[in-house]
Amino acid sequence: MGYRIVDLDTVSPSDGRPCEMRALGTAAELSNVAINRFRAEPGEQLPLAYHYHEEQEEAFYVLSGTLSVETPEGTYEIEADGLFAVDPESPQRAYNPDDADEDVVVLAIGAPAVDGDAVAYDPE
Repeated sequence: MGYRIVDLDTVSPSDGRPCEMRALGTAAELSNVAINRFRAEPGEQLPLAYHYHEEQEEAFYVLSGTLSVETPEGTYEIEADGLFAVDPESPQRAYNPDDADEDVVVLAIGAPAVDGDAVAYDPE
């Protein structure tokens, strides 16, 4: 058996991200699921690029603010306490619009926790 408690304040933000991202799954030493907490100011996006995952399912649970998610089918707006689920091979770009009144805080969960399955997507 194994148990771990992760205090958000002890997890440093990841470098090189377009917004604040804290890798909670890594801090908890989880191997089958990725859990990241994002805080995006107005005008910031969560991912490094518009993309899709080859294997990973993703779920974005909005803790506060409103998250916008651009897809080839249109843009979705998810308010606090809303969940947006993304199937593998479904392009998306999650962001906080430039004209937002506040930061958006999101808990992102992905499974399986795989490296290198994110593929850049060009909406053009």
